[in-house]
Amino acid sequence: MKIRLARFNIYLLSLLLLPAFPGNGADAAAKKPPADKKQAKEVSIVRLYLETTPVAPDRSQEVPLFRAKPVMITVEKNHFLDESNVDQASIVDSEGSFLIKIQFDKHGGLVLENMTATSVGKRVAIFSQFADSQRWLAAPILTRRISDGAITFTPDASRDEAERMVNGLNNVVSKRKKQNKFFEAK
Repeated sequence: MKIRLARFNIYLLSLLLLPAFPGNGADAAAKKPPADKKQAKEVSIVRLYLETTPVAPDRSQEVPLFRAKPVMITVEKNHFLDESNVDQASIVDSEGSFLIKIQFDKHGGLVLENMTATSVGKRVAIFSQFADSQRWLAAPILTRRISDGAITFTPDASRDEAERMVNGLNNVVSKRKKQNKFFEAK
């Protein structure tokens, strides 16, 4: 009669001993600073509105741009793009300042191209809600058709506010992509 010693799983042993040694990688990942957790939960919205003439009050609205010296412009009441069409948002450094670049998905890029092709000379008013604030960030004048699916603008916001807005938009994009993967897997 043969008696075999049961083999001990080395992986199981490592899992049992891992919590016993402080300062390991798993422990460090579990102790994220609270600011990172808060940033991971932040969400932002962004809406793009096309400038129009103030003919029909039921289809247009006046909005204030620039907090320091507000300028009123008239835009359509309905937005033509929003955060559901965003693929990625980023901050771009430019000559001692910064810009926000919003890259849209394929559908958003086509909508942006169509709207900008027929509206050269008009403004695109950009509204955002992030953290505890909501406001009109910019209204760049369209000088050409935007065919690459991205809009870049200088926001009426501090660098910190812009970073929070971009982070919130990217969180929304990430959540949407996770949901899409879930529904595609079923």
